[in-house]
Amino acid sequence: MSSNDITVASNIQEKSFSIAAPPVASFSAASDIAPQSQPPAQPQQLIYGKVPDEPTQDAVEGIKFDFNDGIRIKFPNDGYRVCFSDLDTGIILYNADVAAGAMVSSVKKFFIRFRLQIFRKGENKPIFEHDYNAENKQVMIQLPVGTIGDSIGWFSYVERFQQKHKCQVLCVMTPWIADLFRETYPQLKFITSEETLNYSPYACYYLGLFFKGNVDHQPSDFRYVGLHRTAGYILGVEPADIPPRIKLDANRKIKEPYVCIAVQSSSQAKHWNNPNGWREVVKFLKDSGYRVLCIDKAPAGGQGIVWNQIPNGAEDFTGDKPLQERADLLHHADFFIGLSSGLSWLAWCCHTPVVLISGFTHPLNEFETPHRVINYHTCHSCWNDMRIDFDHFDFLWCPRHKNTERHFECTRLISSDQVINTIKRIPAFQKHISKQKSKD
Repeated sequence: MSSNDITVASNIQEKSFSIAAPPVASFSAASDIAPQSQPPAQPQQLIYGKVPDEPTQDAVEGIKFDFNDGIRIKFPNDGYRVCFSDLDTGIILYNADVAAGAMVSSVKKFFIRFRLQIFRKGENKPIFEHDYNAENKQVMIQLPVGTIGDSIGWFSYVERFQQKHKCQVLCVMTPWIADLFRETYPQLKFITSEETLNYSPYACYYLGLFFKGNVDHQPSDFRYVGLHRTAGYILGVEPADIPPRIKLDANRKIKEPYVCIAVQSSSQAKHWNNPNGWREVVKFLKDSGYRVLCIDKAPAGGQGIVWNQIPNGAEDFTGDKPLQERADLLHHADFFIGLSSGLSWLAWCCHTPVVLISGFTHPLNEFETPHRVINYHTCHSCWNDMRIDFDHFDFLWCPRHKNTERHFECTRLISSDQVINTIKRIPAFQKHISKQKSKD
């Protein structure tokens, strides 16, 4: 590795050598890349676009800087000292002389309001100063490819950043997910990860879940703050729950009362592992006068000898369909029943009541819903346990009780009665039952 690629550890001024690159892929529990199967164990690939190798902003005397991987400053010649600090805390993060050809960058890659000062070596008066100011500048915000729930959960924070800084946002997002937001967010420019090198942004931030205690790309471990709110912390904006806007003007296509369900996910820990649960709930809904539409991408999902099927009695509305088509269907449903997975987040966008069945996540991990179903009498919330790291490539991941009689007890011991009683409290269900009774 070249001595020209210097990463400066914030606060302690240690130097290490590394080649600047986007962070490694950090798939979350809401990954929807391949719900019917999982890849073999292997290193995770990069899932973000690239930024220019050289900083994009001119400082002085040929020195360049930007905020595309934390703060970056490139010195073509020696004879300089660089100092950068956090404007909001007043903390000096680095202050040292630099060598010719050095690229100095901060260890912290999330949003920081940096102050940059450049001095001639041995002098106390800066020859260049710059305070972070993204107004009217291009800022690239990258969302990892292919994850439905994550992308939906994080998206409203992108707009909040744009509004706070009055900047021109380049939103890097999978096109078929971006299609859900193009019309409702005309002030944002959507690009693909392959298009990123066509631009020279002032700053770039990576949204993601960064594992194994990484606090360089996120200020707080996501397990503390929740899957979606971590984006607010990364971007330095208000982390409150606000669903992103999508088009909800499609006419209703199904005249009968109906409910949508989604039973598949990318890890067995996310499934409702009660073997009778879905069948009994579907029967209850049909006996109550509902059509029950299963809107998963695939009719079956799993790995090896463990597979999950459409529940008996549910109508097969599965298929690889545009998200807007799914949203049109969800918007007119009386409610949605799902897991800690992508279609639950989509239903949240549609302002459709969500019955969310999950035991491996703590309720803080997802959006707020009054219809959350969790059994606190069992093992639960391992996903948000700071002592445990999720294994993306173990479809049967159950860190506390795998291969014991307690395997997946967090959802196996959620009864159909618990879910049915939650459904009975939904105002739309109560209104539906009242209509049914008035007909009788």
